[in-house]
Amino acid sequence: MRLSDQFGYDITLTSPTAAADWNKTVTAFLAHGKTTPEHLERCLSDSPNFALGHAARGLFCLLLGRRELVTTAQECLSVAKTSAENTPVTERESAITEALAAWLNGFPSRSADLLDSALQKTPRDAFILKLIHAIRFVLGDAAGMRASIDGVIEAYDEHHPAYGYVLGCRAFSLEETSDYRLAEAAGRKGLEFASDDAWGLHAVAHVHDMTGRTEEGAGWLENHPDGWAHCNNFGYHVWWHLALMYLDQGQADKALMLYDGDIRKDKTDDYRDISNAASLLVRLELEGVDTGSRWDELALLSDKRAEDGCNVFADLHYLLALLNGGRRMGADRLLTGLKTRAKLETDIGHISAEAGLPTGLGLEQYRKGNYASAFTLLTSARSNLPMIGGSHAQRDVFERITIDAALRAGLSIEAETLIKDRSRKRGALDRFAEQRLETCEKMRRAEQVMQDERLRAAGSV
Repeated sequence: MRLSDQFGYDITLTSPTAAADWNKTVTAFLAHGKTTPEHLERCLSDSPNFALGHAARGLFCLLLGRRELVTTAQECLSVAKTSAENTPVTERESAITEALAAWLNGFPSRSADLLDSALQKTPRDAFILKLIHAIRFVLGDAAGMRASIDGVIEAYDEHHPAYGYVLGCRAFSLEETSDYRLAEAAGRKGLEFASDDAWGLHAVAHVHDMTGRTEEGAGWLENHPDGWAHCNNFGYHVWWHLALMYLDQGQADKALMLYDGDIRKDKTDDYRDISNAASLLVRLELEGVDTGSRWDELALLSDKRAEDGCNVFADLHYLLALLNGGRRMGADRLLTGLKTRAKLETDIGHISAEAGLPTGLGLEQYRKGNYASAFTLLTSARSNLPMIGGSHAQRDVFERITIDAALRAGLSIEAETLIKDRSRKRGALDRFAEQRLETCEKMRRAEQVMQDERLRAAGSV
């Protein structure tokens, strides 16, 4: 006889022990807990023919964006299909296996669509909801994240075991679609029901960042010291947010302390960790801070990942590390891979062509000091940049580089236009914008002096 999960839906398990471990797996996944794989391993050890467990493991592997884990995900799909043939599974479980297959075929967008269809039939399944949220996040599909949750939110109430986590996801989708007031309210409320919901905690931090309230945002994170202690690599990302808050307040020394003591405490090559580090170092250097030899270890790790080609967001951050760390050959290999993938008729092919390749080439030109060319390339991809995935806050590093390229190229009007558009989307001016607007004004005054006919006449006497 089948058992039910914590959300009341049938799962193809007959072992109460395995079912308990599956529920723990899901809860840990919702909380970004480092124990997620441990619970799943115990579940599958007890019930090795659990198709849903294998399909979930495959999707977890693909979300990590590592080339070697694609093979693992393919193995998971094979086992899941064989298990489903031997033991009939539910429609919901089958949908997750189909979603894994769609992603492996090159279409995570199709994967998310399949899961959304399943969610409509099982709206209280917070596991599927979170999977969709994670995949659409990787695709930069903020509208899709919000629509997915809005379509089932009425199925959740204070008695649902994942209510707090669902509110955290809703908070993030609201923030990414610029509904800051509702986002903050949802995130705060979610933490009342799931105090370990680091995603919701960080969604509120996003609101603080986007609305220019970085002092309050730093306090928000500092007052929740245990809010992400249980996390997997996501914990480093929360520390990254705190470092950004400090940097916006002109406290670069505190940002560097967090970089060394927390953000890069463990020298991992997880793309999320590399992106945290690389984007923070770029921000620091744009503020005139000497980052020393910190690029070296990032560049060495990124060189080994230059040909992964699993995630364009990852590729561009590897490229930042390679360019700034002086690994020219690694940067060339990565750009060659982007050019090859840009020809593919897959999701990553489309993303590479429309956003990844022009941005990558723009970063290369910026590093070479060809600022006008860099500005042209980076702005050509700017409207498509959300396609690479991540959040507004994460992609902002490319906005900053583009603005800096414009200023260095002497394009004060273009820089000012970008700064104002960036501020409009964010909801407020931050320190970065205020300082660059002042630079634009100084440049404009200098241009006016140079164009003054009276000065020209005086100079020709």
